[in-house]
Amino acid sequence: MALDMRQTQKLSQQLVMSMQLQQAIKLLQLSHQELVATVEKELVENPALEEVPDSATGVVSDGERKLQDEAKAQSKDVVEQNNGDQDNEVDWQKILEQRKADGSAFQNAAGPSRFDDLPPIEQSLADTTDLTSHLIFQLGMQLCTDDERRAGVGVILNLDHRGWLQATWEEIAEATEVDMYAVEGAVMIVRTLDPIGCGCRSLAETLAYQATLRWPEDPFIEELITVHLGNFEGRNYQGIARQMELEVEDVVEYHKMIKELEPWPGRPYADLGNNYITPDIEVAKRAGEWVIVQNEDGLPRLRVSNYYQQVLSGKQSSREDKKYIKERLDSADFLIKSIFKRQRTIYRVMKCILDRQQQFFDRGVEHLRPMVLRDVADEIGVHESTVSRVTTNKYVQTPHGIFELKYFFSASIQRANGEDLAAESVKIKIKRLVSDENARKPLSDSALVKLLKQDNITIARRTVAKYREQLGILSSSKRKLMF
Repeated sequence: MALDMRQTQKLSQQLVMSMQLQQAIKLLQLSHQELVATVEKELVENPALEEVPDSATGVVSDGERKLQDEAKAQSKDVVEQNNGDQDNEVDWQKILEQRKADGSAFQNAAGPSRFDDLPPIEQSLADTTDLTSHLIFQLGMQLCTDDERRAGVGVILNLDHRGWLQATWEEIAEATEVDMYAVEGAVMIVRTLDPIGCGCRSLAETLAYQATLRWPEDPFIEELITVHLGNFEGRNYQGIARQMELEVEDVVEYHKMIKELEPWPGRPYADLGNNYITPDIEVAKRAGEWVIVQNEDGLPRLRVSNYYQQVLSGKQSSREDKKYIKERLDSADFLIKSIFKRQRTIYRVMKCILDRQQQFFDRGVEHLRPMVLRDVADEIGVHESTVSRVTTNKYVQTPHGIFELKYFFSASIQRANGEDLAAESVKIKIKRLVSDENARKPLSDSALVKLLKQDNITIARRTVAKYREQLGILSSSKRKLMF
């Protein structure tokens, strides 16, 4: 078949992701803190946007509050009129003429923060020393050769948050340009620094080094750790006693001694990061009814700059100036409408969750009902992907704690009496059963299955094991308290 070039016409449909649509989707999936950062960035980049005066201090006059309500209503009308049509344009000239008397423009309502009077968070943070700085400071006071000091810095820089060495001696020697004797001496020096045991390469090596320093006269402790650490984990005292020719009681005592050691020497200096959660929504009971309050702390109230209104309406402004200002005004308008639509969508999703999970809010987490994204999407008339974006990285504060909105969506488990139960509720029941168990006779997965069956919950043992692992609960053999 010959190949040739020809012109043809084809009619097809495709989704075009405009920049404005991408921005709207991005705003929808932002958390509260990320939204505040985005708005502050837009305030810097868009000269047509400005923050309402005194919004940070919470001083709002009656006239200003009235203008806010009018702006919210106007933004809502424009959103509804332009819903599904990204090409509609706003007649800014007409709008500015109508609002020229009061000098105000579009704003999104955001109340004053209750944290405004508090000191900056920097004044409340403690100045902590990390592991690397702590060890290098001590290394500088040690009597050693220049090569050992240089190799010691290389060793310290290759420690992880546990204090374990993540590079071979050969790699350190090559990186610091010293011989292996200097690296060996540097490792020995680092291990003696505070905290004791940093610079080892494995759990067994770390524990064995600490044990030999603590009990230097004991002939068995080092071999017990390096050879039988796995048997200690499995509580196989009989096998250890048989191989080491010791009494079982002596092996148990050795296990007590090993548990006094620190497996992660760098733990006190580990900087794992503090993940602070700012709830986007609060659900509270007031006057006997559940109410939804959206968190708008730190979210500035926005309006169009009066100066650019005058420039746009001025006769001396050039065509290029008016074109640029109109683009900035359109961008500001779409940002404010997108924020309003985002807040409204989050509220509708939360309202649907509140209606469907009434038992959860009234009685606690064990009464969580099964629910999927489609249930909420169908009820509020949006796509499942929209609900997924709204519920991701968004948190709600409830009387039972702070939960991610995704938490309320859980698979269904059928009870013997025909009533469906959320999988998350089963996890809570498993966690409670384990917390109430006898530590010397922990519940096995089969025993948990039987106890759940008494509560009309029929579930397989492998499912219980999966839920237990997701909760971070060890198996019964590892939970057993021997002494």
